[in-house]
Amino acid sequence: MGQGLWRIARNQQLQQQGYSGQGYLTREHGRRIPANNVSNTSNRKQAQGGIDIYHLLKTRKSKEQEGFINLEMLPPELSFTILSYLNATDLCLASCVWQDLANDELLWQGLCKSTWGHCSIYNKNPPLGFSFRKLYMQLDEGSLTFNANPDEGVNYFMSKGILDDSPKEIAKFIFCTRTLNWKKLRIYLDERRDVLDDLVTLHNFRNQFLPNALREFFRHIHAPEERGEYLETLITKFSHRFCACNPDLMRELGLSPDAVYVLCYSLILLSIDLTSPHVKNKMSKREFIRNTRRAAQNISEDFVGHLYDNIYLIGHVAA
Repeated sequence: MGQGLWRIARNQQLQQQGYSGQGYLTREHGRRIPANNVSNTSNRKQAQGGIDIYHLLKTRKSKEQEGFINLEMLPPELSFTILSYLNATDLCLASCVWQDLANDELLWQGLCKSTWGHCSIYNKNPPLGFSFRKLYMQLDEGSLTFNANPDEGVNYFMSKGILDDSPKEIAKFIFCTRTLNWKKLRIYLDERRDVLDDLVTLHNFRNQFLPNALREFFRHIHAPEERGEYLETLITKFSHRFCACNPDLMRELGLSPDAVYVLCYSLILLSIDLTSPHVKNKMSKREFIRNTRRAAQNISEDFVGHLYDNIYLIGHVAA
C-alpha cells in the first residue's frame, strides 16, 4: 500500500513538472503540448529537475547515423598518420576493415625498423614476393626463438635471409634490437666473443662521464650476476673502448686503459656498497677516494670525488 501511495504522489509530481504517461510534455504560455509535437517547438529547454529526452534521443540518433570514421574518406596522408600509431596486432585488426590502407608497406616497414633497427635484408634488393608485413612476422618469430634458444634464433634469421652470417651484422642486429631476452643474450655473447668484440666497437663514449658511459654499456651488454672471467672481459673491453673514444681526456687526466679498468671495478663495488640493503656501514667519500687513489696513484682527488657523487646521486652503474 505504501508503494501504491508513493507511485500516485510521484505521478502527480511528474505531471506538474511536464511529464505524462503518454510522453514528454512541456508548458508554453500556460498550455500543454503533446509529446508527438515536441519536435515542432522552438523551446526545448530542460524541464525543472527533469531530463531533456529530446536532446538525448537526437544525440543518440546522430551518433548512430555517423558511426565510425571511414579512413578511406580521409586524405591518404592523414589516414596513414592515424594508422601509424597502431601496433602490429591492432594494425592486423584494422586491415579487416581498411585492407588497402592497413596493409600498406610503409606502415609495416616502420613497425619493422622501429622494433628491429638493423637487419641485413634492409640493405638488399628485396626478393620476389617480399613484404614488410611478412618480414615483421618472421622477425617476431625469430625473436621468440632466440629468447628460448639463442643459437636457434640466429640460425632462423640466417635461414630466412634476414641476417648475414657475419659477426658484425649479428652485433648490429643485437645493438639495435630491444626484444631479446637479456639473460639469453648474455649467454650468447659469452659464447660468441667475436660478436661481443664487434658489439663493443658500436658504442660511442665520446665526451661521456665514466659512470654514465659504463651504465650505457651495461644497458646493451648486461653484466653477469657474479664476478668472474666474463665480467673481467667486459670491463677490459669497455676500458679500451672508452680510452679510444676519449684520447684527449685520457691525456689530460693521465689515464690508461689499466687505470680505467681499476676505476670501473671501484665504481661497481661502490655501487653495490651504496645500494645494497645488506651493507649497514656505507663507504664514505673520503674512504672511496683513499682506496681508489691507492690502486691508481695518478688519478686526481677531485675526479675520484666526482665519481663518488655520481654513484651516490644516480645509483648503480650495472643495474
